[in-house]
Order: sequence, then C-alpha cells, then structure tokens
Amino acid sequence: MAFDATALLAYVEQTRQRTGEPVTVTHVVGAALGRALRAIPEIRSRVVLGRIVPFETCDIGFAVDIEGGGDLAPIKVRCVDEKTPAQIARELAPGIRRLKAKDDPGHARSSSVIRHLPWWSLRATLSAAGLMIGGFGIGMLGQPGFPLGAAFISNVGTLGLDEAFLAPVPFARIPLYLGVGAVRDAALVVDGAVAVRPQIVLVATADHRLVDGAHAGLVATVLRELLADPWRLDQPPVRGPSTTAPSTADRRSRP
Repeated sequence: MAFDATALLAYVEQTRQRTGEPVTVTHVVGAALGRALRAIPEIRSRVVLGRIVPFETCDIGFAVDIEGGGDLAPIKVRCVDEKTPAQIARELAPGIRRLKAKDDPGHARSSSVIRHLPWWSLRATLSAAGLMIGGFGIGMLGQPGFPLGAAFISNVGTLGLDEAFLAPVPFARIPLYLGVGAVRDAALVVDGAVAVRPQIVLVATADHRLVDGAHAGLVATVLRELLADPWRLDQPPVRGPSTTAPSTADRRSRP
C-alpha cells in the first residue's frame, strides 16, 4: 500500500519539536497499527495446537537494526493501541540503547544458544520453543513469552529498501508483519492534478488462517485514515475503526 507521506512527515517533525522525543515514521505507523488491531480483534490471534487463541492486548514488536543490518532484534511495546507515537518512542529508547550496546542479556542468551546447538537439533528445539514462547507465552531460551506481540514492524527503509515482504517467524506465532519502506518522491494525483510528493510503501505479510481479504481491507482502511491525519493518534483511544477527531488547537498547529 503506497500513500502520500506529506502529513506523516509534518507530524513527525512537529511532534519531535513539541515533545523532545525521537519520534520516527515507524513509531507513527506502529501507533496506527495498534488502533487497527484494536478495531479488528479477529486478527489479534494465534494458532495453538490447531485452535485459534486470542491475544488479550494489542502488543507490537518493533525490529531494531544492530550493526547496520548484521543482526536484528525485537522490542515489544505493550498496549500500543493506548499510546501516542511519542510514548512509543520513549518506551523503545532504553531497549534500543541496550541492544546496540550489546548489553541485552536476553538477546545475548538467545544468540548464544542458537549458535551452539547442533544443527540436527535446531528444528526440534525451535518447534518446542515456538509452542512454549509463542503458543503459551512461557519464556524460554532468553526470550520472553509472546516476544513479538500480536504484530511485528520493521522499517526496511533504513536498509535502503523501498519495500519488502517480511518473512514470518514461525516460533512467534503472530498474525501480521508490516514492512515500512523508505520515503521517496513520487508522482501522485492531488486534487485531480499530478504532483510530486513524498511516498511511503507499506507491505504486509499475514497468516491466512487468521487474516483474510476482508480483514486486510479493514486494516488498510484504518491505516490510511490515521496516516493521512496522524494528529488523531494523540487523542485518547476509542473503539472502532475511526478515532477521535483532532482538537481545534491541533488543527491550528498543523502546516
């Protein structure tokens, strides 16, 4: 899904100045996806022993680039549907610092275990870990229960990619992955005329046992609405695909 990122980039700049938090496009997309997960609870589920089991909260995992893409690690933010992009950025910051400084014991333990396991035991070990970690939410191998939450976001644009399909992580058992591409100028139709605007492409990978075309269409609708008017993400959450309209002060502060 390609969309005009003009409002999104303006919101990011304005929010950085207003809050002092290092808000990025990824944080805004994450906040919007959290609202989508709340609005469409059917996709906020996992498959355990052949049964569909719901996730109780709208948690989202965010990919952290370590050493220029040489390694990636997730950080989960709980109840993203209740948080603003600035709050998400603030919550992620300490974990990002630990991972980049190689000071995260959980990630270090997981990496060490996988490196030292015999090749013939990997499939069985990951299968068991998937049932415990992603199915029942029990920590194992240095990973907490439900390590990626109900969805996972990776900003592939920081790696120079315009778009990418994210490969599912079987042991995590999550229904939806979202790749955020780089911001590029593109020719878009604006008010009936062609204009050059910044564009971002979002690419989703989904578990078709849990997400069908109707669900995907609803997620796309919520994302389009919120990313076209991201100031709505600063308002208290409400139920349903639409969120509270921005305040008069918010409208006046927009470019």
